[in-house]
Amino acid sequence: MVYSPCRNERLSCEGGKAMSAKRRDKKNRILRSGESQTQDGRYKYTFYEAGKQRAFYSWKLEPTDRLPAGKRDCVALRDQIADYKRQHDRGVAFRGDDYTVYELTRRYVDLKQNVKHTTRAGYKTVLKILYQDPFGTKRIDKVRTMDAKAWLVKLQQEEHRDYSSIQTIRGVLRPAFAMAVEDDLLVKNPFDFMLCDVIVNDSVRREAITAAQMREFLRFVREDRHFSRYYDGIYILFHTGMRISEFCGLTIQDIDLDRRTINIDHQLQRTSDMQYIIVDSAKTDAGTRILPMEDDVYECFSRILAERKKPKVEPMVDGRIGFLYMDKNGMPMVAMHWEKYFQHITEKYNKIYRVQMPKVTPHVCRHTYCSEKAKKGMNPNTLKYLMGHTDISVTLNTYTHLGLIDAEQELERMQREVKMSEKIERRKQRRKSSGE
Repeated sequence: MVYSPCRNERLSCEGGKAMSAKRRDKKNRILRSGESQTQDGRYKYTFYEAGKQRAFYSWKLEPTDRLPAGKRDCVALRDQIADYKRQHDRGVAFRGDDYTVYELTRRYVDLKQNVKHTTRAGYKTVLKILYQDPFGTKRIDKVRTMDAKAWLVKLQQEEHRDYSSIQTIRGVLRPAFAMAVEDDLLVKNPFDFMLCDVIVNDSVRREAITAAQMREFLRFVREDRHFSRYYDGIYILFHTGMRISEFCGLTIQDIDLDRRTINIDHQLQRTSDMQYIIVDSAKTDAGTRILPMEDDVYECFSRILAERKKPKVEPMVDGRIGFLYMDKNGMPMVAMHWEKYFQHITEKYNKIYRVQMPKVTPHVCRHTYCSEKAKKGMNPNTLKYLMGHTDISVTLNTYTHLGLIDAEQELERMQREVKMSEKIERRKQRRKSSGE
């Protein structure tokens, strides 16, 4: 017999050819790949998972083996191997407690491929937080509900993160731990609780401004030497209710001055790595729709198209060209540009006037449009279409934002309509009587 350099391996020469001998246990049974037997007689299976060497042991190779004297009963090694392989085929770790919070979240994120770029950016932010925070190193089986709550409270009180940021973090961790429960790594999801019961909702809701405030804001923009160049765009946002990304995505081809319509079937967005992309409305919560132009909106679009300077090279984004507004680099303006303009306009106004203007953003324009149309009694289904809402409840929620004054005005309007109807009906009756 000739021994190989490898431990427990030997070569036998038969027929002039060297053949590798099989590894055997002390009962002369052939051991499979990964199996071995220690000096004290225990069987061992060694494997690698997530770059880490792992192993499990048993005093029995097969379930029919007799236990050595004085040893407790245990699951046979090959039964353990078979169970592990079944679990592994399902994508479940042999030992779920070996996952940290960060590792679990990363795995969850890796499985979420078909998501918006904004969602992907949110995932990266959460992973970065977990990578830097000691909470991310905790084993998932050691995280209790009280631990999850305490960590979120710490994020708000000690790290001064706002409610919406913490909501995003919990929004990733909750489904990540739910996945661990589904895969039998955990019994209970420690993040399955109401966030508002744990931390204070300190977020400021972007409410609509009044019609008077809107008129004052637009007047200031129109008369300002610097910001007047954006007047038409801001006016359109206040009087169409378009999402800012929908407005930024408009091209010359989307504006039909003859029919006085605005075609909305896409959004222009820019990713965190400064890449311009077109998002089809059908893939978002925004509905594809054609908006009618009122006379004042028509005039704004007419001026924008007439004053638009044709660039030497039209920037193209996903096959679309002819965007209405360009930045200093000759690229289409995106939401960030307009949000900055609104911020600077509001700040400048409040430095001049004693009566302060509330925060105005492109979304405030949209909310103001919706609220004003609701106040004027527009049919909710019509308003739903104009806003591009997929769910009528979102539109109806606008009506719940109306206050006492709005309610009083609506009741007065309804009373006037009733009186007018009664007046018309009395006239009809008099004419009918005189005719008879």
